[in-house]
Amino acid sequence: MTIGLRVLTLLEFGARRQLHEEGQKLVGRYPGNPIRATARPTTELMLRAFEGLTLTRLSAGDGKHVHLTPLTPVQQRILELLDLSSTIYLRLAQHCSELLLNLSEP
Repeated sequence: MTIGLRVLTLLEFGARRQLHEEGQKLVGRYPGNPIRATARPTTELMLRAFEGLTLTRLSAGDGKHVHLTPLTPVQQRILELLDLSSTIYLRLAQHCSELLLNLSEP
């Protein structure tokens, strides 16, 4: 639990530091008030932005396809604040889709 708490604290600290350095605020994270902004987002607030992402595997005849929910601008901004490229999401999705497709083969 201590390691998990440290990770959450580091994420929060990193995002807040980056926002402070840029003189910016994170916008679009409050349900019902899309223009509300904060310079001190919590880790929980940032992680909730990623709820609803889905990786869907579709099989039709001989074809197998994978669909990934695209990142919203807010999600992309959070990744930037954490010094993570949005390509990390695409690579994770690609890896998961390959895994799913391989699992479904006899």
